[in-house]
Amino acid sequence: MIGLFWICTVVLIVTAIAVIGSKHPVHSVVALIVNFAALAVLFLTLNAEFLAMIQIIIYAGAILVLFLFVITLLTIGTQPIEVGPSRLSFQAVPSIVAGIAALALLAAGVRGARMAAPAAPPDFGFVGTFGLQLLTTHLFAFEVTGFVLLIAVLGVILMAARKEVRF
Repeated sequence: MIGLFWICTVVLIVTAIAVIGSKHPVHSVVALIVNFAALAVLFLTLNAEFLAMIQIIIYAGAILVLFLFVITLLTIGTQPIEVGPSRLSFQAVPSIVAGIAALALLAAGVRGARMAAPAAPPDFGFVGTFGLQLLTTHLFAFEVTGFVLLIAVLGVILMAARKEVRF
């Protein structure tokens, strides 16, 4: 199991880099599908079968199909998309600084969680317990995830948009 965990970890990191590093939006979506599949396998290694199935059904099945439809609808036409200078080149340095800060916060959180890791409850992995925890204890994280998905949809629209699309 440990070997599968590390293989999934490497696949997750490589596909995450491919998602943000690809110049074609469709290639990013394909890399994201592989990322979601590896994350589902990672959930299976942690004995969280419900989360693995939700990962495949909701994210790979619904959210990515939505992204593909948005990309397809925004790139309809016979004219090639004009290639020009990057509109976001001024954000390279702040993005790198924010990424390093996020990694430092993540490392500190993992270190703190490892020190104070509570034992898993006896009903860990059941759907009822998951729903109760999701909508009570972790409601803020649930809402933030919805907001992040909204931002991701807007990002897909902006990345695949042509010049005549205005907001």
